[in-house]
Amino acid sequence: RRALPAWSRRPARERSAVLRRWFELIVAHADDIAALMTAEQGKPLSEARGEVIYAASFIEWFAEEAKRVYGELIPSPSVDRRLAVLRQPIGVTAAITPWNFPAAMITRKAGPALAAGCTMIVKPAEQTPLTALALGVLAIEAGLPPGVLQIITGDARTIGGVLTASDTIRKLSFTGSTEVGRILMAQSAPTIKKLSLELGGNAPFIVFDDADLDAAVEGAIASKYRNAGQTCVCANRIYVQSGVHDAFAARLAARVAQLRVGAGTDPDVQIGPLIDEDAVLKVEAHVADALAHGAHTLLGGHRHARGGTFFEPTILTGVTQAMRVAREETFGPVAPLFRFDTEAQAVAMANDTEFGLAAYFYTEDVRRTWRVAEALEYGIVGHNTGLISNEVAPFGGVKQSGLGREGSHHGIDEYLELKYLCSGIG
Repeated sequence: RRALPAWSRRPARERSAVLRRWFELIVAHADDIAALMTAEQGKPLSEARGEVIYAASFIEWFAEEAKRVYGELIPSPSVDRRLAVLRQPIGVTAAITPWNFPAAMITRKAGPALAAGCTMIVKPAEQTPLTALALGVLAIEAGLPPGVLQIITGDARTIGGVLTASDTIRKLSFTGSTEVGRILMAQSAPTIKKLSLELGGNAPFIVFDDADLDAAVEGAIASKYRNAGQTCVCANRIYVQSGVHDAFAARLAARVAQLRVGAGTDPDVQIGPLIDEDAVLKVEAHVADALAHGAHTLLGGHRHARGGTFFEPTILTGVTQAMRVAREETFGPVAPLFRFDTEAQAVAMANDTEFGLAAYFYTEDVRRTWRVAEALEYGIVGHNTGLISNEVAPFGGVKQSGLGREGSHHGIDEYLELKYLCSGIG
C-alpha cells in the first residue's frame, strides 16, 4: 500500500522500462529458472524452459501495453460541459497462483497489474515457491521499487483468508480449482473486490470424420499429455466420430506408447511425475470408475513401474458421459475416448458440463468450423491445434470456469477502473 502512490504516478514509459528489463532478465536466466522449476514441480526440462519463455512473454507484452492505457473524450450533449473518461489503476492487488505453471501464472497476473500502475501481492502455491521467489529476485534486479511486488509463501488457507478479508486489496486474481474459486469469491464478497478467476476445465477434444487424423493425434498428445496432463486446458474428454474412431485410437495408442516417462531432468523424457500422492489417487479412482462401468484399457492404466508419483500414459475406450472421467477434471495422463455419430451429438456432449474453459476440434470442413466454434460453450476454442495459449490472445472461461480474461490487450483492463469526468466550462 505504501508503494502504490509513487508507482501509480510514475510515467507509463518508466514503468514500461522496468518491465522490459524484467523480461530481459527472465530470458537471460531461463535455463536456471527451468532447472529450479523441474526440481520442485517435476515437469520435463524442455517444458520448463518453454514455460519460462512463455512467462517472460507476458512481461514483454504488458511492458508495451503500459504505454497504451488511453482515455476517452465523449461528445457532450451540452455546450457548456466536456466529458472525459480516465482509466486509472485499481490499487493494491493480489494474486494466488497454482503449482502447474509456477512462472507463467505469476507473470500473466503481475505483468498487467504493474503495467497499469497497481502494486501486487503474490501468493504462490506451497508446492512451488522457489520459482516465484526467483522471479521476485529478478524483478528487484530489474529496478522494481520496494513493495511494488511482494511474494508471500506459506499456508494457502491462512494467507488466502487474509487477502480476501482485507479492504486494502481491491482486486484478487486466482488460478486454481472451481471449488477453491467459489470459496474465494464468497470470502471476497464483504469487501466487494474485483475478481479474476481462472478455474477448472473439462476440455472436450472432438475429432470429426473429415479430420486429418495424423494432425489430430499430434494435437491430442500435445493437449492431453503436456505436463503429465496437469493443465487446466488439457483435453479431458476425446470425442471421435464413429467413422474414424478405431483408426484414431490405434494411431493415438501407437504414438502414446512411444512417450518416455521419467525424471524431468532427463532430456529424453516427455512425461514427468504427478505433483503428489493425492493426484495419483485421483487418477487411479477415475480409471477404476471407468473400468467398473464398462470402459476398456487400450494402453496403460496403472502406476508406473518407476514408483513414486509416476503414472503410465493411459488411453481408455468405451467411455460414456456418466463416468467420472467425463464429469470431473482428471488432471493426469489419461485420455478417455468417446464415440459419437453426428455433429449435433458431439457438440451436445462437449457442452454437457458446468465447465467452459477450453475446447478443441479437428475438421477440414470450413462450414463446420464456424458452426462448431460458435456452438461450443467455451471461452477458448482450438481448431486443428492442440496448443492455444499465448500472450496476445485473451485467456479465460465461461460458466463455472471463471471470470475475466488474462493476456492480450484486454488483460490490462482487469487492473483499471474507469473514472468519468464531467467538466463545466460555462
